Amino acid sequence: MKRLGILTSGGDAPGMNAAIRAAVRTASAREIGMVGYIDGFAGFVAGEYLELDDRAVGNIIQRGGTFIGTSRCPEFLDAGVRAAAVHQMRAAGIGGLIVIGGDGSFRGARALEQEHGLPVAGIPGTIDNDVYGTDEAIGFHTAVNTAVLAIDHVRDTSESTGTMFFVEVMGRTSGAIALHTALAGGAAGVLVPEAHEDIAHLLDRLHTSIERGKRSHIVVVAEGDRAGGAFAVAELVGRQIDHPFRVIVLGHIQRGGRPTARDRIVASVSGALAVEGLAAGRSGFMIGMQGGRAVEVPLSDVVAGAHPEPEYGLLQLAQTLSG
Repeated sequence: MKRLGILTSGGDAPGMNAAIRAAVRTASAREIGMVGYIDGFAGFVAGEYLELDDRAVGNIIQRGGTFIGTSRCPEFLDAGVRAAAVHQMRAAGIGGLIVIGGDGSFRGARALEQEHGLPVAGIPGTIDNDVYGTDEAIGFHTAVNTAVLAIDHVRDTSESTGTMFFVEVMGRTSGAIALHTALAGGAAGVLVPEAHEDIAHLLDRLHTSIERGKRSHIVVVAEGDRAGGAFAVAELVGRQIDHPFRVIVLGHIQRGGRPTARDRIVASVSGALAVEGLAAGRSGFMIGMQGGRAVEVPLSDVVAGAHPEPEYGLLQLAQTLSG
Protein backbone atom coordinates (compact mmCIF):
# COMPACT_ATOMS: atom_id res chain seq x y z
CA MET A 1 0.00 0.00 0.00
CA LYS A 2 1.67 3.19 -1.21
CA ARG A 3 -0.94 5.82 -0.30
CA LEU A 4 -3.65 6.15 2.32
CA GLY A 5 -6.51 8.58 2.73
CA ILE A 6 -7.86 10.01 5.97
CA LEU A 7 -10.99 12.00 6.73
CA THR A 8 -12.92 13.39 9.69
CA SER A 9 -16.68 13.03 9.62
CA GLY A 10 -19.67 14.21 11.62
CA GLY A 11 -19.24 16.61 14.53
CA ASP A 12 -15.74 17.89 15.21
CA ALA A 13 -14.01 16.85 18.43
CA PRO A 14 -10.86 18.14 20.15
CA GLY A 15 -8.03 15.72 19.41
CA MET A 16 -8.93 14.95 15.81
CA ASN A 17 -5.90 16.93 14.65
CA ALA A 18 -3.66 14.90 16.94
CA ALA A 19 -4.98 11.69 15.36
CA ILE A 20 -4.35 13.00 11.84
CA ARG A 21 -0.83 14.05 12.82
CA ALA A 22 -0.02 10.64 14.27
CA ALA A 23 -1.42 8.82 11.24
CA VAL A 24 0.53 10.96 8.79
CA ARG A 25 3.83 10.66 10.63
CA THR A 26 3.44 6.93 11.17
CA ALA A 27 2.72 6.50 7.47
CA SER A 28 5.69 8.69 6.58
CA ALA A 29 7.98 6.53 8.70
CA ARG A 30 6.82 3.55 6.63
CA GLU A 31 7.25 5.50 3.37
CA ILE A 32 3.50 5.49 2.78
CA GLY A 33 1.93 8.64 1.35
CA MET A 34 -1.11 10.20 2.97
CA VAL A 35 -3.87 12.49 1.74
CA GLY A 36 -6.55 14.21 3.77
CA TYR A 37 -10.03 14.45 2.24
CA ILE A 38 -11.48 17.92 2.65
CA ASP A 39 -14.72 18.18 4.67
CA GLY A 40 -15.12 14.47 5.30
CA PHE A 41 -17.12 12.26 2.97
CA ALA A 42 -18.01 15.34 0.90
CA GLY A 43 -14.37 15.63 -0.13
CA PHE A 44 -14.16 11.88 -0.61
CA VAL A 45 -17.10 11.98 -3.02
CA ALA A 46 -15.72 15.00 -4.88
CA GLY A 47 -12.16 13.69 -4.95
CA GLU A 48 -10.89 16.78 -3.15
CA TYR A 49 -7.95 16.24 -0.85
CA LEU A 50 -4.75 17.70 0.51
CA GLU A 51 -1.37 16.00 0.26
CA LEU A 52 -0.23 15.48 3.85
CA ASP A 53 3.36 15.09 4.97
CA ASP A 54 5.28 15.63 8.20
CA ARG A 55 5.42 19.37 7.67
CA ALA A 56 1.72 19.68 6.82
CA VAL A 57 0.76 18.31 10.23
CA GLY A 58 3.26 20.30 12.26
CA ASN A 59 1.94 22.52 15.06
CA ILE A 60 -1.58 21.09 15.03
CA ILE A 61 -1.54 18.69 17.98
CA GLN A 62 -2.71 21.45 20.34
CA ARG A 63 -5.49 22.74 18.06
CA GLY A 64 -9.12 21.84 18.53
CA GLY A 65 -11.42 20.94 15.67
CA THR A 66 -10.10 19.36 12.49
CA PHE A 67 -7.89 21.26 10.07
CA ILE A 68 -9.05 19.20 7.08
CA GLY A 69 -12.69 20.01 7.86
CA THR A 70 -15.81 17.95 8.42
CA SER A 71 -19.39 18.02 7.16
CA ARG A 72 -22.51 15.97 6.56
CA CYS A 73 -22.76 14.39 3.10
CA PRO A 74 -26.25 13.15 2.13
CA GLU A 75 -24.96 12.22 -1.35
CA PHE A 76 -22.77 9.52 0.19
CA LEU A 77 -25.91 7.50 1.00
CA ASP A 78 -26.27 6.74 -2.72
CA ALA A 79 -24.52 3.47 -3.67
CA GLY A 80 -23.67 4.81 -7.12
CA VAL A 81 -21.99 7.86 -5.61
CA ARG A 82 -19.94 5.61 -3.32
CA ALA A 83 -18.87 3.45 -6.26
CA ALA A 84 -17.73 6.48 -8.27
CA ALA A 85 -15.82 7.83 -5.27
CA VAL A 86 -13.95 4.55 -4.75
CA HIS A 87 -13.10 4.37 -8.46
CA GLN A 88 -11.77 7.93 -8.31
CA MET A 89 -9.78 7.11 -5.18
CA ARG A 90 -8.13 4.06 -6.68
CA ALA A 91 -7.32 5.95 -9.88
CA ALA A 92 -5.36 8.37 -7.70
CA GLY A 93 -3.36 5.49 -6.26
CA ILE A 94 -4.97 5.64 -2.79
CA GLY A 95 -5.36 2.13 -1.45
CA GLY A 96 -7.01 2.51 1.96
CA LEU A 97 -9.03 4.89 4.12
CA ILE A 98 -8.97 5.95 7.77
CA VAL A 99 -12.23 7.43 9.05
CA ILE A 100 -12.34 9.49 12.25
CA GLY A 101 -15.87 9.96 13.55
CA GLY A 102 -18.79 8.27 15.23
CA ASP A 103 -21.26 5.49 14.58
CA GLY A 104 -22.70 6.96 11.36
CA SER A 105 -19.22 7.55 9.94
CA PHE A 106 -18.27 3.94 10.63
CA ARG A 107 -21.37 2.70 8.85
CA GLY A 108 -20.15 4.60 5.81
CA ALA A 109 -16.68 3.07 6.10
CA ARG A 110 -18.18 -0.38 6.53
CA ALA A 111 -20.24 0.08 3.35
CA LEU A 112 -17.11 0.94 1.37
CA GLU A 113 -15.42 -2.23 2.56
CA GLN A 114 -18.41 -4.49 1.96
CA GLU A 115 -19.33 -3.10 -1.45
CA HIS A 116 -15.88 -2.53 -2.94
CA GLY A 117 -13.35 -4.35 -0.79
CA LEU A 118 -11.73 -1.07 0.21
CA PRO A 119 -9.39 -1.46 3.22
CA VAL A 120 -10.77 0.77 5.99
CA ALA A 121 -9.97 1.59 9.61
CA GLY A 122 -11.92 3.68 12.11
CA ILE A 123 -10.93 5.97 14.95
CA PRO A 124 -13.74 7.00 17.34
CA GLY A 125 -13.98 10.78 17.54
CA THR A 126 -17.09 12.20 19.20
CA ILE A 127 -17.57 14.23 22.35
CA ASP A 128 -20.72 12.20 23.14
CA ASN A 129 -18.58 9.11 23.84
CA ASP A 130 -21.36 6.87 22.52
CA VAL A 131 -19.46 4.50 20.23
CA TYR A 132 -19.75 0.78 20.91
CA GLY A 133 -16.47 -1.01 21.59
CA THR A 134 -14.46 1.77 23.22
CA ASP A 135 -14.30 3.30 26.68
CA GLU A 136 -13.06 6.60 25.29
CA ALA A 137 -13.73 8.52 22.10
CA ILE A 138 -11.50 11.41 21.07
CA GLY A 139 -12.88 14.70 22.39
CA PHE A 140 -14.94 13.41 25.31
CA HIS A 141 -12.33 14.17 27.95
CA THR A 142 -11.87 17.73 26.68
CA ALA A 143 -15.62 18.37 26.42
CA VAL A 144 -16.15 17.30 30.04
CA ASN A 145 -13.30 19.50 31.23
CA THR A 146 -14.75 22.45 29.33
CA ALA A 147 -18.17 21.92 30.92
CA VAL A 148 -16.70 21.47 34.41
CA LEU A 149 -14.73 24.71 34.08
CA ALA A 150 -17.92 26.53 33.08
CA ILE A 151 -19.74 25.11 36.11
CA ASP A 152 -16.90 26.19 38.39
CA HIS A 153 -17.37 29.72 37.09
CA VAL A 154 -21.14 29.58 37.42
CA ARG A 155 -20.86 28.28 40.97
CA ASP A 156 -19.16 31.49 42.06
CA THR A 157 -22.18 33.50 40.92
CA SER A 158 -24.62 30.95 42.31
CA GLU A 159 -22.94 31.11 45.72
CA SER A 160 -22.79 34.91 45.68
CA THR A 161 -26.39 35.52 44.63
CA GLY A 162 -28.18 32.39 45.82
CA THR A 163 -29.44 31.81 42.28
CA MET A 164 -30.20 28.28 41.09
CA PHE A 165 -28.67 27.38 37.73
CA PHE A 166 -29.75 24.76 35.21
CA VAL A 167 -26.81 24.03 32.92
CA GLU A 168 -27.49 22.23 29.66
CA VAL A 169 -24.66 20.23 28.11
CA MET A 170 -24.50 18.32 24.84
CA GLY A 171 -25.77 14.76 24.58
CA ARG A 172 -28.99 14.33 22.61
CA THR A 173 -28.97 10.56 22.99
CA SER A 174 -26.05 10.10 25.38
CA GLY A 175 -25.79 11.42 28.91
CA ALA A 176 -22.06 10.73 29.28
CA ILE A 177 -21.00 14.39 29.29
CA ALA A 178 -23.79 15.36 31.69
CA LEU A 179 -23.05 12.53 34.12
CA HIS A 180 -19.29 13.06 34.28
CA THR A 181 -19.70 16.84 34.43
CA ALA A 182 -22.21 16.64 37.27
CA LEU A 183 -20.00 14.35 39.34
CA ALA A 184 -16.82 16.36 38.76
CA GLY A 185 -18.62 19.66 39.20
CA GLY A 186 -20.43 18.74 42.41
CA ALA A 187 -23.88 19.37 40.91
CA ALA A 188 -27.07 19.26 42.95
CA GLY A 189 -28.69 17.03 40.34
CA VAL A 190 -28.22 15.51 36.90
CA LEU A 191 -30.69 14.42 34.24
CA VAL A 192 -29.60 12.13 31.40
CA PRO A 193 -31.65 10.58 28.56
CA GLU A 194 -30.76 6.94 29.37
CA ALA A 195 -31.78 7.06 33.03
CA HIS A 196 -34.77 9.31 33.48
CA GLU A 197 -34.98 10.69 36.98
CA ASP A 198 -38.33 11.50 38.51
CA ILE A 199 -38.51 15.30 38.83
CA ALA A 200 -40.08 14.73 42.24
CA HIS A 201 -36.80 13.25 43.48
CA LEU A 202 -34.87 16.24 42.18
CA LEU A 203 -37.36 18.58 43.85
CA ASP A 204 -36.96 16.77 47.16
CA ARG A 205 -33.19 17.14 47.09
CA LEU A 206 -33.37 20.81 46.14
CA HIS A 207 -35.93 21.51 48.87
CA THR A 208 -33.72 19.79 51.43
CA SER A 209 -30.58 21.64 50.45
CA ILE A 210 -32.40 25.00 50.44
CA GLU A 211 -33.81 24.32 53.91
CA ARG A 212 -30.29 23.51 55.10
CA GLY A 213 -29.23 26.97 54.00
CA LYS A 214 -27.21 26.03 50.95
CA ARG A 215 -26.89 28.94 48.52
CA SER A 216 -25.36 27.28 45.48
CA HIS A 217 -27.56 24.95 43.44
CA ILE A 218 -26.51 23.69 40.00
CA VAL A 219 -28.43 21.08 38.02
CA VAL A 220 -26.83 19.55 34.93
CA VAL A 221 -29.18 18.52 32.13
CA ALA A 222 -28.32 16.63 28.93
CA GLU A 223 -29.86 18.38 25.94
CA GLY A 224 -31.80 15.25 24.99
CA ASP A 225 -33.12 14.41 28.46
CA ARG A 226 -36.67 13.10 28.35
CA ALA A 227 -37.78 15.85 30.71
CA GLY A 228 -37.23 18.22 27.79
CA GLY A 229 -33.85 19.91 28.23
CA ALA A 230 -32.74 22.59 30.67
CA PHE A 231 -35.46 25.14 29.90
CA ALA A 232 -38.26 22.61 30.37
CA VAL A 233 -36.70 21.22 33.55
CA ALA A 234 -36.20 24.72 34.96
CA GLU A 235 -39.83 25.56 34.26
CA LEU A 236 -41.04 22.40 36.02
CA VAL A 237 -38.86 23.07 39.06
CA GLY A 238 -39.75 26.75 39.08
CA ARG A 239 -43.43 25.92 39.45
CA GLN A 240 -42.73 23.99 42.66
CA ILE A 241 -39.88 25.93 44.26
CA ASP A 242 -40.05 29.66 44.89
CA HIS A 243 -36.39 30.35 44.20
CA PRO A 244 -34.60 32.53 41.62
CA PHE A 245 -33.08 30.54 38.75
CA ARG A 246 -31.32 30.93 35.43
CA VAL A 247 -30.70 28.59 32.50
CA ILE A 248 -27.33 28.32 30.76
CA VAL A 249 -26.86 26.38 27.52
CA LEU A 250 -23.18 25.63 26.98
CA GLY A 251 -23.75 24.51 23.40
CA HIS A 252 -20.93 24.28 20.92
CA ILE A 253 -18.21 25.67 23.17
CA GLN A 254 -17.90 22.05 24.32
CA ARG A 255 -16.73 21.02 20.85
CA GLY A 256 -13.80 23.42 20.63
CA GLY A 257 -10.72 24.37 22.57
CA ARG A 258 -7.32 22.82 23.17
CA PRO A 259 -7.56 19.05 23.62
CA THR A 260 -6.51 17.75 27.00
CA ALA A 261 -3.36 15.66 27.36
CA ARG A 262 -5.51 12.53 27.62
CA ASP A 263 -7.31 13.23 24.35
CA ARG A 264 -4.01 13.96 22.62
CA ILE A 265 -2.53 10.68 23.85
CA VAL A 266 -5.57 8.58 22.89
CA ALA A 267 -5.69 10.29 19.49
CA SER A 268 -1.99 9.79 18.85
CA VAL A 269 -2.07 6.11 19.77
CA SER A 270 -5.19 5.56 17.67
CA GLY A 271 -3.85 7.35 14.61
CA ALA A 272 -0.60 5.38 14.67
CA LEU A 273 -2.28 2.00 15.19
CA ALA A 274 -4.82 2.62 12.42
CA VAL A 275 -1.97 3.04 9.95
CA GLU A 276 -0.08 0.07 11.36
CA GLY A 277 -3.13 -2.16 10.99
CA LEU A 278 -3.81 -1.18 7.38
CA ALA A 279 -0.12 -1.45 6.49
CA ALA A 280 -0.14 -4.99 7.89
CA GLY A 281 -3.00 -5.93 5.57
CA ARG A 282 -5.86 -5.81 8.07
CA SER A 283 -9.15 -4.03 7.38
CA GLY A 284 -12.58 -3.40 8.82
CA PHE A 285 -11.50 -2.48 12.34
CA MET A 286 -11.77 0.41 14.77
CA ILE A 287 -9.08 1.36 17.27
CA GLY A 288 -10.87 1.32 20.62
CA MET A 289 -9.67 1.91 24.16
CA GLN A 290 -10.68 -0.86 26.55
CA GLY A 291 -9.43 -0.96 30.12
CA GLY A 292 -6.75 1.60 29.28
CA ARG A 293 -5.39 -0.42 26.34
CA ALA A 294 -5.79 0.17 22.60
CA VAL A 295 -7.41 -2.74 20.77
CA GLU A 296 -8.75 -3.45 17.29
CA VAL A 297 -12.53 -3.87 17.32
CA PRO A 298 -14.31 -5.22 14.20
CA LEU A 299 -16.35 -2.50 12.53
CA SER A 300 -19.09 -5.07 12.07
CA ASP A 301 -19.38 -5.27 15.86
CA VAL A 302 -19.22 -1.50 16.26
CA VAL A 303 -22.09 -0.73 13.88
CA ALA A 304 -24.20 -3.61 15.21
CA GLY A 305 -23.61 -2.87 18.89
CA ALA A 306 -25.88 -0.78 21.05
CA HIS A 307 -24.74 2.59 22.34
CA PRO A 308 -22.96 2.21 25.69
CA GLU A 309 -25.23 2.46 28.71
CA PRO A 310 -24.49 5.15 31.31
CA GLU A 311 -22.38 4.19 34.28
CA TYR A 312 -25.14 3.82 36.84
CA GLY A 313 -22.64 3.60 39.66
CA LEU A 314 -21.49 7.12 38.78
CA LEU A 315 -25.08 8.28 38.51
CA GLN A 316 -25.90 6.98 41.98
CA LEU A 317 -22.69 8.46 43.35
CA ALA A 318 -23.46 11.86 41.83
CA GLN A 319 -26.89 11.78 43.47
CA THR A 320 -25.46 10.65 46.81
CA LEU A 321 -22.86 13.42 46.85
CA SER A 322 -25.30 16.17 45.81
CA GLY A 323 -26.94 18.37 48.32
